[in-house]
Amino acid sequence: MLPQEAIPAGPVVLRLPTEGDADQIARACSDPEIARFIPFIPSPYTWDDALTWITKTLPAMWENGGAGFVVADPGTDEVLGTAGLQPPDRFGASEVGYWLAPWARGRGVATAAVRTLAERAFALGVSRIALLANVENVASQQVALRSGFAYEGVLRGAGAPWGRGHADIAAFGRVSTDPGDPITPFLPFFPGGFPGGSLTDGVARLTPLTAADAGDLFALASVPDVMDSHVSLARAEYAVSELICRYAGHRWLTGQRLDVAIRDARTGEFAGDIQLTGVVPPLGQAMLGYSLLPAFRGRGLVTRAVTLLTDWAFGHTPLRRIVAGTKTGNTASHRVLERAGFTREHLVRGLLPGPGGTRVDDLQWARTRD
Repeated sequence: MLPQEAIPAGPVVLRLPTEGDADQIARACSDPEIARFIPFIPSPYTWDDALTWITKTLPAMWENGGAGFVVADPGTDEVLGTAGLQPPDRFGASEVGYWLAPWARGRGVATAAVRTLAERAFALGVSRIALLANVENVASQQVALRSGFAYEGVLRGAGAPWGRGHADIAAFGRVSTDPGDPITPFLPFFPGGFPGGSLTDGVARLTPLTAADAGDLFALASVPDVMDSHVSLARAEYAVSELICRYAGHRWLTGQRLDVAIRDARTGEFAGDIQLTGVVPPLGQAMLGYSLLPAFRGRGLVTRAVTLLTDWAFGHTPLRRIVAGTKTGNTASHRVLERAGFTREHLVRGLLPGPGGTRVDDLQWARTRD
């Protein structure tokens, strides 16, 4: 596919590995994040594993029509990671893969390597390149978007065994006719990125949901009045809460929804959750939802959370309108929305499912960008 020669790639160089790289490769592949998201890499990873990859695995990939490189610093020749392309299939499509050493992350190294490999491959006739990542590997999905790969969906259970089953895989792709420009997420992360970013007013703090929040989210979903306020009347299940938390970064990055924990800013305790769902980019509209644990009610945390999130959305995303639906008798939620600047718009009769097959009216509110 590609010639076996060094390729300049912006701030790095793609070159063939040598046996002298084995020490650095072994040290990099001992990183828990690499072992977590690339399960076919041996763990623990040894110097012998690195030498086998250099002298056997990689030459076989080249012989079969693929390509594999070390990503190195052009000044020091330090190993920063690896990047390669699978042999094209019968339709001329390939797949890009890579990993980065812990000491090379956050510098645009992977993006530079992936963009360079894609452009070289397309110039040689490759028709399409896929980029696949575990749904929890948000950093790799960011590389995909920054490299001009469009989000295409989730391949359920397509990855290696993960927890109780096979991992779900986020699929991105780029075809030879794509412009290759970086793709800007419709919903950017909070300042500080994912998962460490947050918003706060000193009393409430909003942080992205992560897998660590699954137990707290399930406890919240199990509160009777919280359960009654959900559109779905199904009984709360831990697996559902876990899925929401595990997928939170992926769904946020790909513009599907935004799931956030409401925390006490002083103690960091989980107090509730708040979401933007039903995102419609052409309309610039999303739907707001929120819930709070009983122990944290009466302190104004939800009003603060709604205000923080709405102000951020209007200041940092293309959203121009945020709507919220409430049951007619939920006066506490009505007061929250009024205090946060929402206006009552209209009543939709029989919109929501009720107990015993009944239908419940939905009182709708909205706030628009000034």
